[in-house]
Amino acid sequence: MNTVNALTLEALTDPTNKYTHILGSTWLQLTLTQSERTSLYLEHSEKLLQSGHAYRCFCSSEKLNELARRRASLGLPSDYDRTCEGIPVDESNERASAREAFVVRLRVPAEPPEYVDLVYGLVGKPNRNKKAQKLGEILYEDPVLLKSDGLPTYHLANVVDDHHMRITHVVRAAEWMSSTPKHLLLYNAFGWKPPEFAHVGLLQDSSRQKFSKRKGDLNIQRYEEQGIFPEALLNYVALYGWSHTKTSDVMSLSDLVESFDLKFTRGNTVVEPHKLMYLQRKYATNYANESGPQFEALVNRIFKKIQQEFETPSWHPENAYPHHLLGQELKTRIAGVLRHTAKNYTTTEYFFNNYEYFFYDVPFPNMDRSGEMYATCEDLWPKLHLVNVKFHEVLPGNWTDAGLRETTTAIVNILSHELDKSSKEMYKIIQFYLRWGIARGGSGPAMHTTMTLLGRGICLQRLDELAAMMNSNPEKATETDSK
Repeated sequence: MNTVNALTLEALTDPTNKYTHILGSTWLQLTLTQSERTSLYLEHSEKLLQSGHAYRCFCSSEKLNELARRRASLGLPSDYDRTCEGIPVDESNERASAREAFVVRLRVPAEPPEYVDLVYGLVGKPNRNKKAQKLGEILYEDPVLLKSDGLPTYHLANVVDDHHMRITHVVRAAEWMSSTPKHLLLYNAFGWKPPEFAHVGLLQDSSRQKFSKRKGDLNIQRYEEQGIFPEALLNYVALYGWSHTKTSDVMSLSDLVESFDLKFTRGNTVVEPHKLMYLQRKYATNYANESGPQFEALVNRIFKKIQQEFETPSWHPENAYPHHLLGQELKTRIAGVLRHTAKNYTTTEYFFNNYEYFFYDVPFPNMDRSGEMYATCEDLWPKLHLVNVKFHEVLPGNWTDAGLRETTTAIVNILSHELDKSSKEMYKIIQFYLRWGIARGGSGPAMHTTMTLLGRGICLQRLDELAAMMNSNPEKATETDSK
């Protein structure tokens, strides 16, 4: 990295910074800051000058811009023309000592070396441009290694850093494949053994555009703010551009380490956000089944979310029953709901928006009065009042999943006989009625489970409210009360 502002530098170099554990990983190596290693790069650029593998270029930016414009008008790449390559060493040293501005360029041969890429196999072609030859233009890549301000370019810095860090394998984007022969020239010039290279495809969005940090595509803090689990995000990222032999894509860090190899897929990869949500749901289910520290942390995260919702100006406690849940009672309710809905969990916002009726008394929703189920309930209302009567008869000790199922079966048997409907059809009508009255039409666990979690008092209160509205005026049951 050549230029970073103070905030970015701090975020990248502080292992205790919150951004470093969003993926649930740890630092295995101290971070190197190139601006603090300038003397090392200067030392190695001097070695290249002395060995003849590099030379100083004193061309002004105006001259280089003019060369680039002329080459562009001819449809040629803007490579250098080696104006300064033939300057005698003594003259070059003298001009540099006089503080004349210069850059250091790598002297690239006409045919750069081939190399074996771990993904693409043998790579490298003679660097000849027939069009340039016909036009009498001489093209030399000769990339800049050291800029006029004394700072290195990526070409020099990555080779020097990787060697001193004893890097054995370089895995990077395929867009760097064309630069790899230049890097191999540097390794050879220094007399160093080069690492193995594996070039992988780029990550692309749904329109097949390259992900860009400038557009915010790679801001992983956004995932933390959404409540994405570090394990899910790490699992998600690790699967791109790589295949495995496991039967499931849900893989812990230890699973990924055990299964990892360098058999990357060729070509770019389209990022699929739904895959992350799939993994998020899988990890939430695992947490709920294990009921360990991660499940407790998730409950606490949802607890904070709900508390924030209660504190918003739009929240009016007088609409709660009789008050919204607080403290440990709220956490217990969250844990109970989460255990039964973890397979659908994505974010804390999703959880609250879909299951808010568990935590305070939400208003009756607008119902589609033209819908078949609504019309059926409205037509059968005098008979459906039996639902309220029978559930009122359930004693507190029997307000369990088994007890509620038994009561529902009894209601189905009675009403299916009286209304000449099948048990299956009657059961469906009763479930719709209960979900409308108790869950306010919201999605969630099976109704018997929902009723057990909410408790006898709340369920009967909500059924009585629905009955009162239906008795006074059926249309009132379709009104949306403001919180």
